[in-house]
Amino acid sequence: MPDSEADRTLPPLPFETIAAVQRDVRVCAGGDVMLGSNLDTLWAGRLSARLGRPVVPLPNPDRLLSPLRPLVADADIVLLNVEGAIGDGPAPSKCRPGSTSCYAFRQPSVVSRALVRLVPDGVVIGNVANNHALDAGVVGYQATLRNLGLAGAYATGADTMATVVATSNGDTVAFLGFSTSQAGPDPRDLRAVRRHVARAATRHARVVVTMHMGAEGRDAQRTPDAIEYYLGEDRGNAVAFARTAVDAGASTVIGHGPHVMRAAEWYRGALILYSLGNLLTYGTFNLSEPMNRGAIACVSLDAAGRITAAVLRSTKQERPGVVAPDVSNRAAVLVDSLSRIDFPDTATGSFGEAVLIPPQSDDESAG
Repeated sequence: MPDSEADRTLPPLPFETIAAVQRDVRVCAGGDVMLGSNLDTLWAGRLSARLGRPVVPLPNPDRLLSPLRPLVADADIVLLNVEGAIGDGPAPSKCRPGSTSCYAFRQPSVVSRALVRLVPDGVVIGNVANNHALDAGVVGYQATLRNLGLAGAYATGADTMATVVATSNGDTVAFLGFSTSQAGPDPRDLRAVRRHVARAATRHARVVVTMHMGAEGRDAQRTPDAIEYYLGEDRGNAVAFARTAVDAGASTVIGHGPHVMRAAEWYRGALILYSLGNLLTYGTFNLSEPMNRGAIACVSLDAAGRITAAVLRSTKQERPGVVAPDVSNRAAVLVDSLSRIDFPDTATGSFGEAVLIPPQSDDESAG
């Protein structure tokens, strides 16, 4: 039956009503992932001799990732920091002979396919804006992008344009990756950051920004609102960067790089997680406390890009590449305590299974 004239002249539904009936998109993110390096396998022999048992240099990536599957089972999109290149064959040497502070990582090409299998009903996007993305040279970097694409994964951080990821329901989320290294847009240029994020936000309601910056190691758990340095390198001001990204339209900002958990804050309705630590790292990583602590952060974004739910799922690596959900929720406890110290006015609160809640205003608490 054709519509009546009255039906055709009804006013359009308010945007809020349309948003309410549309499905939220669930984005889950983790920190550093490195599932073995084929650039140097001698470390495995040395470790085998020290432990008195064989250590496989290149393990099955699906087996390493298996414990994480329950933590991302409800995700539409999974964002991970790909710590190192992905590829096979000869590669230029990054480290000078005798260097004690240089590390080069390249994961075998099968890793890209294993990452996609981590969430069979969702989509995987890898951040390639980090200080290990060029460990196999420019050719190796291009191979990383190619291998991720061939496996059906997305990549962000390769340039200043947002990577738009579509879910199985047709909803979209725009991702932007930044790093203080040569791989990825520079987060220290705040005017450019604002421009790049704003461009994405004018086209997409849901914008997720990820950053690889800050000092590293057990002494880098605090988040200063100042420029940080590591091994003499300017690693930028993560607070200034993250807040600039939110001011420009980001729904959430996900940090990694320090190899430890850091504080989180709610800023202008957006969630900023300054570092999610080491999620799953197989090889020569130092995993003594607190660098063995990581987390999966999941946020639900409505059609307007607003966060409707946020949880933090703690993980722990018992040894390199052996990760498990942490029933003690230690990572969430660290985030809670660090947030109260570093961001007393905007800190996240947490309870239960580490549901992240905004701080109450004076008006809210009075009610």
